[in-house]
Parts: sequence; C-alpha cells; structure tokens
Amino acid sequence: MSLDSPTQQASLGRIAALGPHIVDVLGRPVTEIPPGQGGMLLDEIRMTVAGTGGGAAVDLAKLGWGVSSFAAVGDDGLGAFLRFQLGRFGVDTTGLVGKQGALTSSTILPIRPNGERPALHVPGATSALRVDDIDEAALSTADALLLGGPETMPALLEPAGLDLIGRFRDGGRQVFVDLLAAGTPETLEALSGLLPLIDWFMPNDDQLRGLTGVEDLTKAALTLIDLGVGAVAVTTGSDGALVVRPEAGAIAVPAFATSVVDTTGCGDSFNAGMITGLVTGCSPADAALIGCACGSLVASGLGSDAGIVDLAGVLAVIATTQPDAAARIEQRIRAHAEARA
Repeated sequence: MSLDSPTQQASLGRIAALGPHIVDVLGRPVTEIPPGQGGMLLDEIRMTVAGTGGGAAVDLAKLGWGVSSFAAVGDDGLGAFLRFQLGRFGVDTTGLVGKQGALTSSTILPIRPNGERPALHVPGATSALRVDDIDEAALSTADALLLGGPETMPALLEPAGLDLIGRFRDGGRQVFVDLLAAGTPETLEALSGLLPLIDWFMPNDDQLRGLTGVEDLTKAALTLIDLGVGAVAVTTGSDGALVVRPEAGAIAVPAFATSVVDTTGCGDSFNAGMITGLVTGCSPADAALIGCACGSLVASGLGSDAGIVDLAGVLAVIATTQPDAAARIEQRIRAHAEARA
C-alpha cells in the first residue's frame, strides 16, 4: 500500500485534537504598518485554520489520520469558515461547540520578509470550553489525544477535566500536550494536576525555559519529567528538536534546510509529525525526524497549513539527507497500517 493512497486515512487510525481552533489572517511581506490611513501592496494574503488544536488537526489529516476536533468556537462567520475549512481536509467537526454571542478565536499576522510573525490576537471563545461540552464517547474513539494549549482552557485543568483526560489515558492511549502561550512559572503551577497524565510534552525551547526557569534544555525537560511527565520533545527552531526521556539521555534531532517564508504553525506541524511517528511505533528519534520534516515544509509557505501535502512528501524530505531513516520510518508505518487492516 502506498503511503499516499486513498485508504491510508482509514488504516492509520484516529487522533483527537482538543485545543484552540483559531482563524489566522496572514499577509506578506509586511515591512511596516503604514501610518494614518496609508496603504501597502502585498504579494499574498491568506486565511487559514490554525492553533495548537486546529492547525495540528489539519496537518494530521494531511498525514493520513482520521481527525476529530474538539474546541469552543464562536457563532460568527469565522466559526463557519473554520468548520468549512476543516471539513475540506476531512476533519470531523462535530466536537466543535458554538458559543452563542462569542467570537471565534482569531489572529492577524503581518509576516515580515524574514518569516517573523508579530501577532494581533482575539482570544475569543476558546476559554469558554467546558468539560460537559466534550462528548466523551466520541473522544474515546481516538487512538491518541493531542491536548493543545491546556492553559487556555481552564475548565480542563479542574478535577472534572483531569478525570476526563485520565479516563482517556486509562484506555491505554497516549496523551500529547503542547502550549499555546508563553511558558511561565504560573503556567507550570496551573498544569500541576495535568503533568502526570502527559505521555509526551512538546513545547518550544522558550516555553520550556519559561515554565521551569532552567536554561539548559535537557535539565529543563528532566524537571518536567520529575514532576510526572512521561517524556519531552522540545523544538529548537533552526536547530531542530531535542528528545528527552527518563534514563535514556537526550537525543538531538536536526532540522531540514528550507527557504523560510513564514514560521506560523511550525510547532503544530512538528507535533503532527511526532504523533504520527510515535503512535505508529517509530522510535522517538525517528518520530522527531518526521516532526522536523513537517516543520520545514510548513515554513516554506504562508500559513500553518502550507507545505505539507501528504506523508509521502514528508518522507521524501527526510530521504534527502537520511535515506535509511526514511526507509525505516516508511516500513514501520506500513506495518502499522497493515496490522490495522
């Protein structure tokens, strides 16, 4: 079976994406904001689904997973766009709960010529998600859970929310967690009840340092592991990623060369690739390679849904520098798919 075949989605399994589903409006290249009522001509403007829940959901669907989205959105036009766009990628949106009178979380991103992305953000409905908004029966059909941005959904950090996540994990399924906002000691305290329920925590380097107050990334990751997290995969920008597990040492995984257009969504795409590798039985280092390849593809275009077409294309990126790893990953994923058939 080809990894980009129409049957791939059914054969890999299902991932639940629970977290902020955001509409991004992006324009490039923006060198300055014109004063007064001045104007500027741009090369490109796009509107995409983004966020640690929504952006990752799109990437997971492109990689061949069945995906179910769970989040609070507004009952506005942006919410309708979000549902429509996710549906185009085959994402199940029945878990998106519309909050009457609320705005859908959204961001305006003027992308600089070097790919940097200052953000103008409306928090919107995301924080209004309640535990009883989540259909536990639907959630339990997933093989793994990506909980993106738990710090933005306070109800999930209360006892009822932690119980829900614990019951999901009790079924032998992995829980992956990333942050949306910057890491702070206060955020770490708020996450204290969640930490023992996390199989893999996947922040970026700034978030990890901010959470722990520890500069060395390996030591910072081990700090979280000491607090109950199973393992940590931290993205390190143009250097790639660092994988840290208890008693296994730290593994540095290199980034892949790319022409950077926009760094929006690179972390979300790394998460989608990392999850793909781990859930299909790849080693953590190989899973991080998939994540880094996904990030390099997304950085090459405008918006968090750019670059990635399918899993075969991601493996082709890995094969440019590590053909043995690409072959090994393809074999492992094919075996996973055949075992499910």
